Amino acid sequence: MSAWNPETYLQFEKERTLPCRDLASRIELDAPSRIARAPGNSTAVLAERWPKAGILGIDNSPEMLKIARSSKVRAEWMEADILCWNPQEQFDLIFSNAALQWVPDHEKEIPRLFSLVRWGGALAFQMPTHTDLWFDALQTLQNSSAWKNQSQPAPSDFYSHELPFYYHMLSKTAKRIDLWETKYFHVLQSPEAVVEWTKGTALRPLLDQLPDNTAREAFVREYTKQIGLAFPRQPDGKILFPFLRRFVVAYS
Repeated sequence: MSAWNPETYLQFEKERTLPCRDLASRIELDAPSRIARAPGNSTAVLAERWPKAGILGIDNSPEMLKIARSSKVRAEWMEADILCWNPQEQFDLIFSNAALQWVPDHEKEIPRLFSLVRWGGALAFQMPTHTDLWFDALQTLQNSSAWKNQSQPAPSDFYSHELPFYYHMLSKTAKRIDLWETKYFHVLQSPEAVVEWTKGTALRPLLDQLPDNTAREAFVREYTKQIGLAFPRQPDGKILFPFLRRFVVAYS
């Protein structure tokens, strides 16, 4: 079962693309000729930044690839799991936007991806973290007496680590590494909008574990109440939704 819900994920395409644009803008490569893009809604951003580059878009979700192909963005497309991807070429840039948090064993997989970068190129990735109030509310609900036996616990941070972890791992072979964190404050309309945001990724696998639609609807109702308590409305009625992301660019 994919962790992505493409239609729900793309409801907030503008907000989700902002970190991707920030990452692409910080990459100091003049004219990469060959780019591999791991899952995420980032291909259009890369094609805009480097219009002459050949781009390979990789995703393990047929639904996401269908949407990507229909976008008419100039790229090749491949259905593949990043864990099994073993190209016979190297790339000037390997770019991952909000994807590696789903990939286990970063100590093995991220150096492997970096080994596929040509000399003078870069591996660039950004990952969301689950250290904010929305995820705390989700864990609190899951651990409550009504729900704790109906699904597996939500991972506290997927597979995202603190930035020194990535520096230590990549500094052994990288010529230079840039690292930073940004907490975005997205302006959303309501607690229901926060819930819809999380349905696109973290909430989906949890809902899939529940026995039927009745249970899923009840869980979403309770979660919406928790979100309403965690995120008070602003004077104009909207909600400020903070979201922390980590960024790494390693140059070969």
